Amino acid sequence: MSKQVRVRFAPSPTGPLHIGGVRTALFNYLFAKKNNGVFYLRIEDTDQNRFVPGAEAYIIEALEWLGIAPDETIGKNEKFGPYRQSERKPLYRQYADQLIDTGWAYYAFDTPEALDTARKQQEEQGNTFIYNHTNRKLLDTSLVISSEETAKRIANGDAYVIRFKTPVDETLHLKDIIRGDVKFETSLLDDKVLFKSDGMPTYHLANIVDDHLMETSHVIRGEEWLPSMPLHVLLYRAFGWDAPEFAHLPLILKPIGNGKLSKRDGDKLGFPVFPLEWKAEDAVSSGYREKGFFPEAVINFLALLGWNDGTDKEIYTLEELVEAFDLNRIHKAGAKFDPEKNKWFNHQYLIKQKDEDLAKAFTPILESKGISTTPDVTTKIVSLIKERASFISEFWDLADFFFVAPTSYDEKASKNWKAETPALMQELISVVEEIADFTSVNIETIVKDWMTKSEIGMGKVMQPFRLSLVGALKGPHLFDIVELIGKEETIKRIQKAIETL
Repeated sequence: MSKQVRVRFAPSPTGPLHIGGVRTALFNYLFAKKNNGVFYLRIEDTDQNRFVPGAEAYIIEALEWLGIAPDETIGKNEKFGPYRQSERKPLYRQYADQLIDTGWAYYAFDTPEALDTARKQQEEQGNTFIYNHTNRKLLDTSLVISSEETAKRIANGDAYVIRFKTPVDETLHLKDIIRGDVKFETSLLDDKVLFKSDGMPTYHLANIVDDHLMETSHVIRGEEWLPSMPLHVLLYRAFGWDAPEFAHLPLILKPIGNGKLSKRDGDKLGFPVFPLEWKAEDAVSSGYREKGFFPEAVINFLALLGWNDGTDKEIYTLEELVEAFDLNRIHKAGAKFDPEKNKWFNHQYLIKQKDEDLAKAFTPILESKGISTTPDVTTKIVSLIKERASFISEFWDLADFFFVAPTSYDEKASKNWKAETPALMQELISVVEEIADFTSVNIETIVKDWMTKSEIGMGKVMQPFRLSLVGALKGPHLFDIVELIGKEETIKRIQKAIETL
C-alpha cells in the first residue's frame, strides 16, 4: 500500500451502538493495526433531529471497554479535527458550492406538496417516482430557471436543497475488496440531496468531504451502504479526488429465520445486541458488559462473524486477530448470530482467568447473601466449579452448598436412599469422626478403605453421601467438598439427611 492506512468508524449518535456496528469498528481496527495504520472515530451528527443525548459518550465508552479505542477522535490526537461533524458545519458549504459551479449539482426548490403530487402522478401511470435525469428538468430546479431567478429565490429565503446531478447512461465498474467487481447503471440512480437550506449537509456530502480531508485510505462499512457506493465514487470524481478503496461487510443475521439481526431479536430471545446497557425513558436494554461477558470474548466471537483465517482455530487474542486479519478472507454471505456460541466463547475465556481474580469477582455476590469467607477458600471453591460456568453470575448456583446446607433434596436423586441407607450413613459418620488429617485425598482413601473392607458397593454410599452434602447429585469431586465444608459440617449434614430422608 503506497499511502498510510487510515480507516474510520463513523457512527451517528442516534442511540446505543448495535453489535453490527461494533463488528464494523472491530474490522476497521484490525485492518489498521495489521497495516501499521490509524483507526479513528468520527461522530456523524449532521441529522440533529435524530440526535440522542448520551449516545456519543456511550459509543466511546463501548469501544474503550472492548479494547479497541480509536487512535484519533474527539479530544484525542485531533490531527484532522474536529471529529464531530456538527462542528465541521462551516466547511461543507464551500464544497456544495463547488459542485454547483462545476455543473455536478443543482438547486431544487420543490415543495413537499409538489413532490407528493409528482409521486402520485407517476404511481397512477404504474411507475415509481425517481428524482433523476428523467424529470429533473420538469421540476422546480436551477436547471430550468435562470441563474438570476435562482439567486433571487435564495436571497428571498425560499427553501431549497442542493442535489447531485447524476451522469446519464454510464455503466460504473467498481471494485469492492470483499465483493469483487460490482456494476451500476447511472441511469437507474436518483439525484441524491447533498445539502439542505438549513445549512447542514446530508450524510453523502459530509461523509465524502470528511473522508477526503481526513485522508481515509479504505472505507470498511456495512453491506447496507453498498447502494451508496456509486454516488460516493461519482462525488470523488466530481471533486477531482482519488477515491479510497471500499469493502462492504456482510450482514449479521438473526439466530432463527431470515433477515438482519435487530434489537427486537435480542429482546425476544433474551440475549444482548448492545455492548453496554442502554437506559431509555421507556425501557432498559441489556448489554454484554452487564450480562457478565468478558470484552475479549465479545471481540473473539464478533471477529468470526463473517471472517476466518482459513483454519479451524476459534480462540484468538486481540493480538492474534490483528496478525491473522485479512479483508480478503471476509465472506460475502451474511453470518448467522448464535447466542449459545457466544456463551461458549465466554466460557473459554472464563476458565482461562486466574482463580484469584475470579474469586475477587465472586466475593461481592457472596457478600450480598451475607456470607463471609476467606479469599483462600473462595479461590479454592472457584477452582472447583469454574469449568461448569459460562458467567461469574452462575457461580452461586454452582457453589451454594459450600456455604449453606441443603434444605431440601432432589426428588429424583432421593430414590437412591434405600431402606439400608440410614444405617450405612451412620457408619460413615463414625468413620469420618475418626479422621484426623482432614484433606480430600486422605478422606477419600479412608472412606474407600472402609467400603472395601466392609464389602459395601460404591453406589450404596457415594450417592447418598453426595445427596446429604449437596441436596442433589451434582457438584465437583465429593471429597473436595468434604474437605472444604469441614468435619463438623459434614457430619451435621449427614445426620440431617438421615432424619429427613
